[in-house]
Amino acid sequence: MNKYSIKAFIEETVQDDSKNAFFQLESPYMLELNINNQTVMLKKGAMVAYDGNVKFVREGMLSKGVGNLLKKAMSGEGTTMMKTSGTGKVYAADLGKRIRILYLENEAINVNGNDILAHEENVKSDIKMMKSVAGIVGGGLFQVRLSGTGHVAVTTHGQPLTLLVKPGHPVFTDPNATVAWSGNLTPSIKTDVSLKTFIGRGSGESIQMMFEGDGWVIIQPYEETYGTGQ
Repeated sequence: MNKYSIKAFIEETVQDDSKNAFFQLESPYMLELNINNQTVMLKKGAMVAYDGNVKFVREGMLSKGVGNLLKKAMSGEGTTMMKTSGTGKVYAADLGKRIRILYLENEAINVNGNDILAHEENVKSDIKMMKSVAGIVGGGLFQVRLSGTGHVAVTTHGQPLTLLVKPGHPVFTDPNATVAWSGNLTPSIKTDVSLKTFIGRGSGESIQMMFEGDGWVIIQPYEETYGTGQ
């Protein structure tokens, strides 16, 4: 068979029916949800295909809704989740970003709101605007605390790197490159003269997130612009 034939292409790229877990990666960039009378919270605009009897209902700001003031401060696809329920297969992706599935076991994780792709309905989500950053990072920066037991799918631009935070050794990150951090950490905001001034990336003060204590923080090799879906 010609390796460039349509048949060869289909065989290479066809969905793998042997993969039927609740949360399943079809590829590093494609999430498959196998729902059977279950409900998943899915990022608005992330569904690329589905089969079966599945219903999508817009849930407002993330899963439970927030106040009008916060709504005005947020924009873009990262602000809204779809309540996805029924029985069938749902395929989801987000701008070709890498997807990582995490299973929380009565645990908590803090995630940049723009980097949440999906989570089980019974995983509690609490949204918090990082007010000291909101006026500086385009569109505002909001974090979501996901807690409980269940699957969560998060996205990153490129391969993520996890940095360990140890007592007495704080870690500083660029908010635009920060994806998630352990549930026991609460970052503070630090401003400093920007090194970017000297390398042509900007001017003025640099906003950094400072993590102190004992935990971890996930970063990505990309500075995300919030409020644009990028």
